[in-house]
Amino acid sequence: MDHVFHRSSTAAYPTAVRGEGAYLIDSTGMRYLDASGGAAVSCLGHDDAGIIAAVKAQLDRLSYAHTSFFTTEPMEALADELIARAPAGMERVYFVSGGSEAIEAALKLARQYFVEIGQESRRYVIGRRQSYHGNTLGALAVGGNMWRRRQFAPLLMDARHVSPCYEYRERAHGETLEGYARRLADELAQEIEQLGPENVIAFVAETVVGATLGAVPPVPDYFRLIREVCDRHGVLLILDEVMCGMGRTGTLYACEQEGIAPDLVCIAKGLGAGYQPIGATLVQGRIHDAIKRGSGFFQHGHTYIGHALACSAALAVQRAFVERGLVERVRSAAAGLEARLRSRLGAHPHVGDIRGRGFFWGIEFVQDRATKQPFDPALKINARIKAEAMKLGLLCYPMGGTLDGMRGDHVLIAPPYIVSDGQLDELADKLGQAVDVAFR
Repeated sequence: MDHVFHRSSTAAYPTAVRGEGAYLIDSTGMRYLDASGGAAVSCLGHDDAGIIAAVKAQLDRLSYAHTSFFTTEPMEALADELIARAPAGMERVYFVSGGSEAIEAALKLARQYFVEIGQESRRYVIGRRQSYHGNTLGALAVGGNMWRRRQFAPLLMDARHVSPCYEYRERAHGETLEGYARRLADELAQEIEQLGPENVIAFVAETVVGATLGAVPPVPDYFRLIREVCDRHGVLLILDEVMCGMGRTGTLYACEQEGIAPDLVCIAKGLGAGYQPIGATLVQGRIHDAIKRGSGFFQHGHTYIGHALACSAALAVQRAFVERGLVERVRSAAAGLEARLRSRLGAHPHVGDIRGRGFFWGIEFVQDRATKQPFDPALKINARIKAEAMKLGLLCYPMGGTLDGMRGDHVLIAPPYIVSDGQLDELADKLGQAVDVAFR
């Protein structure tokens, strides 16, 4: 009998029993090319011998020690590894069990930082519409995914939201990229000024927007201008790289390509590549130092933070990135993935936009390419494409509500960094077939 409370109470799920590189295999023997890494998680595939060996070896030594009593060797080593390649000024790592927890930790840490330095009036966090930062209440509040927020709205804190950087739909006709970036930065500045800079804690944004908009990169200079606005008003910049970080877009931290350093950056998914649940919040030195000089204690914690087994897996993943040149592999193979997607889908009458970076791509579907009119949500185009792709042995990540939480459809593509050129061909071919069938 089935006693699992599944995500969908009406879906019939195949049973995954084995992983082989870029493929998942179910109990019937059906093989699925995992072109989405689950939710951009499985960046090393599903049976990496080195990661499995590291987890087994750690189990032989130590599985768990509570962080209020001990530190551990894998936690210390992983923090060193992450900071060695982190954005400028990052000095400390707070480990958690996933992306939502990383965002919650960042929000609370940002608030406590201002309390510690005597600026207790700061209470507002500003996010962006059509963003997603996780499903815990704080993360949900600062996120802008209207569908996920709607029924829980009475429980959410009062966060404010400004426009996303969504060039495909929101850059005005005749507006330059520079002008568009400036307009968005001005909008943030106006929101901060309206609330009063002394009342604003932080601005939170995905460096490359993930699930809700579908792999949307920022336009040039956007984050440079945002950084200037935050600095001018003494507001912290929190970047969410839970999906787009850890090599997914072609650099270990996605913000490297923007030429800026945030005050806090949240990572997960590719941090442990699915071999153990783990996330982290990286913190500028001055934030940690303020707490050390003040109360000396971050008033936050979970039972499994810094879990030795999870940290050992993530450490092995990070070392594999370096030793095998996997982030460079993403960067060098990105153009080939993009070319395959554009060749197979670029001329399709219902493909409105193909966008992304590295091994992180979104395909947005429209009823009319000229007007960008979306499909009726009742048609569930994104779910239809997912279902057809699974029949063909391909996994892609579907999402609806791309425009406003209700209208719009896209799918995400986020293959493992180990994928071969032949598997990229398979990916594009099967996705193209699924799209063709879904629109018949």
